[in-house]
Amino acid sequence: MGINKEDQLGFATRAIRTGHHRTPEGEHGEPIFPTSSFVFGSAAEAAARFSGDEPGNIYSRFTNPTVRNFEERLAALEGGECCVATASGMAAILATCLGLLQSGDHIVSSRSVFGSTTLLFNKYLTRFGIETSFVPVDDYAAWEAAIGPKTKLLFLETPSNPLTEVADIHRLGELAHANDCLLVVDNCLCTPALQRPLDLGADIVVHSATKYLDGQGRCVGGAVVGNRELVGEEVFGVLRTTGPTMSPFNAWVFLKGLETLELRMQAHSRNAQQLAAWLEVHPQIQRVYFPGLESHPQYKLAQQQQTAPGSIVSFVVKGGQTAAWSLIDATRMLSITANLGDTKTTITHPATTTHGRLTSEQQAEAGIEHGLVRIAVGLESVEDIQHDLALGLDRL
Repeated sequence: MGINKEDQLGFATRAIRTGHHRTPEGEHGEPIFPTSSFVFGSAAEAAARFSGDEPGNIYSRFTNPTVRNFEERLAALEGGECCVATASGMAAILATCLGLLQSGDHIVSSRSVFGSTTLLFNKYLTRFGIETSFVPVDDYAAWEAAIGPKTKLLFLETPSNPLTEVADIHRLGELAHANDCLLVVDNCLCTPALQRPLDLGADIVVHSATKYLDGQGRCVGGAVVGNRELVGEEVFGVLRTTGPTMSPFNAWVFLKGLETLELRMQAHSRNAQQLAAWLEVHPQIQRVYFPGLESHPQYKLAQQQQTAPGSIVSFVVKGGQTAAWSLIDATRMLSITANLGDTKTTITHPATTTHGRLTSEQQAEAGIEHGLVRIAVGLESVEDIQHDLALGLDRL
C-alpha cells in the first residue's frame, strides 16, 4: 500500500503501512527480494537506469525493493524526506561523514558518544585529514567555543549511552546553523517513537537499527535520515560506491520491528521507570542515571523533547569494578551482553566492554566509572528483573 500523505496518519499507522507497494501477486505481507540484480526490458532501459534518467532497480548493493520499503517507512516515522539503509549503525555514521566531509574539515562531537564512534573520529577519520574536538554534551559554551572556520558538523547522541545525558537539540541546531554547520543526532536510544530530532532542528538522524528498531536482537543494520540533497544524494552516493549495504532479509526483519515500535518503546519506558525508582533508594547504589527521575540533571529537558524516558538505566554501585562484576555475575535471568534494544533485559559493564577501547583519560572525560553498570530494560515482568538484580545487590 503506497501512502502519500504520511504526516496526516498516526505514528502507529505509518509504522505498519508506509512503504509497501504491492506487487502483481497481491501479497498482504511485505515481500523479501533476495536477489543480487534485476532484469531490464531493453538495453535502452538499462542505460536509463544506470544514468539516473529513469528510476528503478539496478543492483541490490544500492537498489532493492525490501530495503527501500524499510527506508520509506523509517523516513516517514522520523519526518525526513528520505532514508539510506546501511549494514550497521557504525556504517551509517561512517557513510554520513564520508558523504558530507572532506579533508581539512572539522567535527565537534559530544564526549558522551558510543565508544566505537569516538574511535572512528579519533583513529580513522584523522587518516583522511578530518579532525574532531570533543565537548561535554550539556556545556553549550564549550560547543560554541569549539566551532572554528573549518567546522562542518556537530554530532551527538541524546540521550547518551550509557549515562543518559540529554542535550537540547533545538539549541544545538540553532548554534550549528548560525555557524553554517550541520547537526547530526544519533537517535538510537529513543527512536522516532519517543523523539524526532528533525522536528527539533537537527539536519540528519542516524540509527543503529540493530537496537530498538528491530527490538528482538535478530539482525544488524543502520540508517541515515534527512533531506534529499544531503542524504538522498551525498550519503546515498557513498553507499552506492562503497557498498555498506543492508541485506533484504535484515530490512524485512526491521520492517516487522517497526510495526510494534511505539508499543514496545512505551512498555520499555514504563519498566525502566519502575526499575530506576527501585534502584535509586537501594543502599548499595551510589547513583542512578535515568532521564525519568527528577534527580536527573536534564529531567525537565527530557520531559520537553521526549515523549517517554526510554529504557536505559545506568547506575554506580559502591565498591567499584569488583562490586559491579560481582553484581553482574550473580544475575541468573538477565543477559550479560553489550547489545541493547532487546525484549530481553541486558546488563553490561561499560568500562570494560562498550567503552573498553578508550583510554583511561577518555573514560574519565566521558564519565565512565569502574563501578558503572548499564541495564537496557526489557519487557519481562519488572518484579522478576528486580529479583534478579537483588541476587547480586544483597551480597554487596
